[in-house]
Parts: sequence; structure tokens; C-alpha cells
Amino acid sequence: MSNLSLKAGAVVPAAGQGARFGEKKQFKLLGRRPLLFHTLTSFLECDDIAEIVVVVSEEDIEMTSRELASFTSAKPVKTVAGGARRQDSVLNGCLALSENVEIIAVHDAARPFVTPELISATIAGCNKADGCIAALPSKDTVKQVAENNIQRTIDRDSTWLAQTPQTFHKDILINALQHDMVATDEASMVEATGGTVAVTEGFAGNFKITTSEDWQLAENIIND
Repeated sequence: MSNLSLKAGAVVPAAGQGARFGEKKQFKLLGRRPLLFHTLTSFLECDDIAEIVVVVSEEDIEMTSRELASFTSAKPVKTVAGGARRQDSVLNGCLALSENVEIIAVHDAARPFVTPELISATIAGCNKADGCIAALPSKDTVKQVAENNIQRTIDRDSTWLAQTPQTFHKDILINALQHDMVATDEASMVEATGGTVAVTEGFAGNFKITTSEDWQLAENIIND
């Protein structure tokens, strides 16, 4: 458990339409359970998480609520509709949490192998910053490229690859999400609005399922 006394909740955006994958992977069976269920299990098992909001598309609310009813947990798990963009969906999820939730962990539905320990580590990281995200130090040399030409080489020692959970003080995150900007993750929005974001080291197994190759790897892990 983290030593942060503030109440924490989780928002799991799962409103994607599966354009790159070819179907809504969050509901595809991974082993005997939908991918989303694997992801939620670690949040249900994490002592630092008091409640969870799952954000899905409008047409999936009834089905998701029905499926989630099969979970036996003392923690409340709520389903709400997403928005046009990821940040809209995450904001809807944040606003659906109880008023007394002060820390919010945002986690990709397509990262099923997150652990309770990693979730708690990001929460603990909020002791000394506005937020804390899971990330991996880059093992490869990173190049900035424009029109197939290398513009510069980025120092690998200072380069980290962002994962989720991305966890923040509630008011900081909501303020960032309410700004109209284009961003690929919550941390970049908090950074852009002046927030400080720390990192805690994640692990390679906390990968995001994006391609069919990723799915095959996840199946191999589940069936091992």
C-alpha cells in the first residue's frame, strides 16, 4: 500500500472503437474473460483504490454494466458514457467518481497485466508531485525524424516511455482535461497546464494491446 492518506479512485477508459485492431478489443475474450475484466482485476485487488469508473461508448453501457455485475467486490464499479475524444471520456469518468476522491489513477483498458503494486506506486508518487505515471527507461537510441530525415538524436539516458497508470491529484487532472488541447496522454496535459509529474518505473509486461501480435503475446502469457 502507499502511505498517502488521500482517497483514490480509478478511471478506466474503454470507449475505443478498435479502428487499429479491427474490433473492440476491450470486450474480446482473452482466455475465458474479456480483456477489460483482466485489467479491472488488479484495481479491485489494490487496497489503495476505493472505487472504479469504467468509461465505455454509449451503445456499450448496458452490456458492460450487466457484465460487470458478475464481479464480486466490495468496491463500487460504475459505468459511464465516453466522449468524442479520450480526454472527454477521462473527464466524464473523473466527474463520476465520489466527491471525496482526491487522487485519480487513469489506466488504459488494453493494459491487462498491470499489478496492484504498480498502481500503488503511482499513488505514492503523488506525495511529492501533482501526478505520477508508470514509465520505462528507453533501452533504444531515440531519433527525432522529419520527412524521413533524422533531425537530432535524443539522449537515451533522459528518455522514458510512458505507460499507465497515470495518477494525479483530482483537481489538477480535471483542470488539465478541461483545456481544449490535443494530447496523447493525461501527463502531457497536466504538464502543459503547469503541473509537475513524477515517474515510477513500470515493467515490460505492462504493455498495451494494440496489434494482433500484441494480442497473441497476451494470450501466450494467459495460457502459460
